[in-house]
Amino acid sequence: MNDGFTPDQLRHRDLDRLKRYQELLGFYHGRQWTGQITRGEKQLTFNYTKVVIDKVASYLMSGRHFTATALDDTAESRGKARKAELALRQVAQENGLEQLDFETEVDCAILGDACFKVTWDSQQKRIRVTTPDIQGIYAWWLGDDTSRVWRVASKYSLTAEEVEMLYQVKTKSKTASVVELWTDQSFELWLDNSLVEKKANPYGFIPFVIYPNLREPKKFWGSSDLPQLMEPQKELSRAMSQLSHILELSGNPIAVLENVEESKDIAVRPGAVWNIPEEAKAYLLDLLQGGGVGLHIKYIDLIYRALHDVAESPRAAFGGTSRDLSGVALEIELQPLLQKVWRKRLIRTDVYRRRNQLILKLLEKYQNQDFGRYQLDMVWSPVLPRDLSRQVSNEQTLVQSGIHFRRRAMSEIGVNDPELEFNHWLEERAAILKMNQELNTRPSRGGTRERAVQLPTEGTEQ
Repeated sequence: MNDGFTPDQLRHRDLDRLKRYQELLGFYHGRQWTGQITRGEKQLTFNYTKVVIDKVASYLMSGRHFTATALDDTAESRGKARKAELALRQVAQENGLEQLDFETEVDCAILGDACFKVTWDSQQKRIRVTTPDIQGIYAWWLGDDTSRVWRVASKYSLTAEEVEMLYQVKTKSKTASVVELWTDQSFELWLDNSLVEKKANPYGFIPFVIYPNLREPKKFWGSSDLPQLMEPQKELSRAMSQLSHILELSGNPIAVLENVEESKDIAVRPGAVWNIPEEAKAYLLDLLQGGGVGLHIKYIDLIYRALHDVAESPRAAFGGTSRDLSGVALEIELQPLLQKVWRKRLIRTDVYRRRNQLILKLLEKYQNQDFGRYQLDMVWSPVLPRDLSRQVSNEQTLVQSGIHFRRRAMSEIGVNDPELEFNHWLEERAAILKMNQELNTRPSRGGTRERAVQLPTEGTEQ
């Protein structure tokens, strides 16, 4: 299937995509002005796009946990599904996935694409989850079905010391270009255009999860959050730079001389005396006259509002509102942001589900674990703050009415591990009931049984 492949072929593949990545990264990091700076020109950069990217990523990734539900309604199947949940939590903790996922989300919003790699570390005997640089990832899919990826190449650079440590191969140069080529059936490792290893795929699947930031119809690679922000961002920086220059000149006024052929020793300072001809005039140029600054400020405000609109991030998302808003009114105010987060969570839910499937497959293969038949899901916390007391009251009513079960209610109010919490509740309830029984049956000193006051139990249950 990989006959005829050489790493040189990657040099001419996806050139437009890789060039776009470089431009987007530069813009995110503040390289937003083009051309040379002329004398006296200001080029201020108010990197609002970076703030928007980071802010949306924070809203998107706030509060989430994985669940595994048994497909067979038996105690054994539920136990295996619970075991799968605990295994996923352990892998997440070992790999620091909370921080890793946030950093990957920011990178994905900038470039438009991201990638996870799930492999087995044979030395440490554990799952390793990494995020390869998407600029070194190349994918092949079947025809017009972009969901059927049949080959993935990962290209990166290593130092000579790293190559020897990882692959026991010595290189003549200080750095080496490494290419991993994966299909479901095979794996190839190339170092500087030389094939050093070729074998069957030990996993039986491609250990990459490549996904877009926002999906463009009929396309494999995604779209970045930056392109629609670039023009208002550049115009905002230009307008602010212009206003700053005007205010600077106003603080250091320009002396205007009329009917004067030549001038010297004309300095603008307090108490300065100018000697000029009788018919000449001298005055200071007032750049603030006629309300010109107000027009600049109004224009900047207009750009500022446009930037919020195209970013789908209202001012309220940054913690500032011009009026007091109720919960419903605030939700209406933030609808653009909520819809943007919802669109991204649709994609991320599938991504994390696929990643968790790869993790469990590797645990089954290398640790001989049996997780049974299960369904993986993602539970996202609400984007907006909620009135917890009111939400708890609603869930209590739903549980008592038989609409929700306790574990579901715990998930709805943000408990990360409802199963563990429910087991603790059962243990606590059993301990309280046992204590009540012991107190009720304890004999008195005179040989008769005395009645003890029963301790309160959970809710109305005894």
